Amino acid sequence: MNSRSVRPAALLAALLLAACAPSARDVRGAAPAPAHPVLLVSIDGAHPGSLFRGDTPNLDALARRGVHAEGMRPSYPSLTFPNHYTLVTGLRPDRHGIVDNRMVDPVLGEFTMANRDAVGDGRWWEDGEPLWVTAQSHGLRTATMFWPGSEAAVRGVRPNHWLPFQYGMPESERVATVLGWLDLPPGKRPHLLTLYFERVDTAGHVHGPGSEQAREALATVDAAIGELVAGLEARGLRERVNLVVVSDHGMADIRPDRTIFVEDLLPAGAADVVHLGSQAGFNPRPGQQAALEAALLGRRGHVECWRREDLPERWAFGAHRRVPAVYCQADTGWRIESRERKARSKLPPHLGAHGFDPADPRMQALFLADGPGLADAATLPVFDNVHLHPLLLELLGLPAMPWTDGDPAVLRPALSAGRP
Repeated sequence: MNSRSVRPAALLAALLLAACAPSARDVRGAAPAPAHPVLLVSIDGAHPGSLFRGDTPNLDALARRGVHAEGMRPSYPSLTFPNHYTLVTGLRPDRHGIVDNRMVDPVLGEFTMANRDAVGDGRWWEDGEPLWVTAQSHGLRTATMFWPGSEAAVRGVRPNHWLPFQYGMPESERVATVLGWLDLPPGKRPHLLTLYFERVDTAGHVHGPGSEQAREALATVDAAIGELVAGLEARGLRERVNLVVVSDHGMADIRPDRTIFVEDLLPAGAADVVHLGSQAGFNPRPGQQAALEAALLGRRGHVECWRREDLPERWAFGAHRRVPAVYCQADTGWRIESRERKARSKLPPHLGAHGFDPADPRMQALFLADGPGLADAATLPVFDNVHLHPLLLELLGLPAMPWTDGDPAVLRPALSAGRP
């Protein structure tokens, strides 16, 4: 994930406005309030192999006490915005429409994570229904401490409480905000809450996933998890909240000498470049389709390119209108970049990246959970992240959504047999 920022003054304004956020317009029939709130936490860029190595005592304790998976396989592409939205919609990116961190829509124009207008425009997000919209449409209350999609009115609905993203906001402030929402009277307390940390992802990109800085970042976030658990205990909520901790993807080492330059692949003037990185997307300019395909299709060293309709079936990707016409994927550890942009950059080269084939174990994400509705001391095999959504619905007491890509049976072993 790249850095996004909002001035600190916006934080207070958002807190004041949060209570005025619209609730779901089409309440589908109030569901019984869940016996226990669900708190969904994302540690962006955290890999399951980071557990049980001495850096994460609080996460380790949750995993041992509750349920954890050997890994959670991200959806393609293994990027931040697409996978965070998959986690809360149960849809793969090709269906929910957030197909990249940077994309182009034929009607809406360009989307980037740094474009606050686009991020806050619900039209980008409305192909999927995020969990907070589903919950509010059944009469439940929600609160999001940062989550991609939560800054927009999706289908006219925002979370009851939400904040615009503020890069670098201290972890302790985020935890305090969530605990503050749980301090609300029972009749106003959210049933679904989210919490997001970007520190591990940032350190992994800048210094590499195996670096001392990445380990320190994970330890910092683990300490915040400890603060969260202690806060729940102090409020008598430790045994009354279902805490689910996930990540969106893992991270792989990259090196500056493993760069594929787009200028060496693309004929001049043949296409508009939609995005570059672990993948690259191109839309042909008028009359240039044949030239573009002749230059790119097939394998060229450490990159392979396809027409979007011919992308590998296992990725379930390529049908959405926002997927570029020609799509290229670099091998793990390689990047597709612009020579011109690289020459202009004043920043040191990144040493870590994601966005590679989800089948690569280095891309696997984290899953662990603990709470009254969850199994004790259980370990699950690797599963696709689309299956998290039905588990969250079950914990919230909401009906299954069979039109999504998730299968409730996959994570049924994560549930407590005697859950309330």
